[in-house]
Amino acid sequence: MSIWWFVLWSLLKVLVVTVVLLMGVAYTVLLERKVVGRIQNRWGPSRVGPFGLLQPLVDGAKSFLKEDIIPTGVYKPLYLLAPILSLACALILISVVPFGNPDIALGGFHLFQISDVNIGLLVVLGVTSVGVYGIALAGWSSNNKYSLLGSLRSSAQLISYELALGLSLVGVVLRAGSLNLRVIVESQATHGLLSWNIFGGFQFIAFFVYLTAAYAETNRAPFDLPEAESELTAGYHTEYSSMKFAMFFMAEYANMINVGCVATLLFLGGWTSPFGDIFGLQQYPILAAILPLFWFVSKVFFFLFLYIWVRGTLPRFRYDQLMNFGWRWLLPVAILNIVGTSLWLALKQ
Repeated sequence: MSIWWFVLWSLLKVLVVTVVLLMGVAYTVLLERKVVGRIQNRWGPSRVGPFGLLQPLVDGAKSFLKEDIIPTGVYKPLYLLAPILSLACALILISVVPFGNPDIALGGFHLFQISDVNIGLLVVLGVTSVGVYGIALAGWSSNNKYSLLGSLRSSAQLISYELALGLSLVGVVLRAGSLNLRVIVESQATHGLLSWNIFGGFQFIAFFVYLTAAYAETNRAPFDLPEAESELTAGYHTEYSSMKFAMFFMAEYANMINVGCVATLLFLGGWTSPFGDIFGLQQYPILAAILPLFWFVSKVFFFLFLYIWVRGTLPRFRYDQLMNFGWRWLLPVAILNIVGTSLWLALKQ
């Protein structure tokens, strides 16, 4: 097969997945505004297009057309690099996510994954760790004390919660015996819902630790201390405007989608049906391609809805409560989960 066909096919997959992810980011913002509006007994966006469905397009145009202001005291190279780095890390992570049936291929290439990496889970953890550099550099290069405090808070959150997040995934890796995301999903595909790690794999505690740490990792309420408006006048992105601010905004929502994808793969069986294949639908090629994609998107949507629900329900933590919860509760619980999972697997053999 020609190398040019391989390059062309890879570029096409990258383009399609990137466009779908960015569209998902735009409409996740709309979903949040509508759901929080309902929680607070108001409508949310409803004027632009039917049911407000064109509001994301207007918001995007507004971000492009706003005046781009660069303060005189900033360190310009890193000031400009920071939002690019944050958004780039959020977009790179989706490249290792398998979001459909891996048996569906065209010309020898998998349709529903850009890159099948044997250490896909390590790639996910590595890219999410690098993403905080964008926030740290933004705060430092802005030459603003509020921005610097916001970026330092984000770095402290990363150190506190990345440990718990990483350790919460060890039990899943022990059960699957692999760091390959596709293999982890296939290890949960035998008996439908009862085979998923959150239920059949006894990883419910790990799921809770992962979900809580992910809220802190993505700087979302109730752990949105790096951009606490009441204390830091928006924190690390105070000095940013126009599309540079929008890039931080897009990175946050893209990371929400990424967290939902990873949680779906590791704990909720990925693209597999909760009912198994009891109806024999996998024998039909079209359904074998569409149904796994439907189940995967539905599970990610559930996580996005949960993110928004928590934001509209819980108040923001104090910073000492945030750090205390990470070090004194989540970290020991994640370690105990590893010990318990190891013991269960050893006795099972």
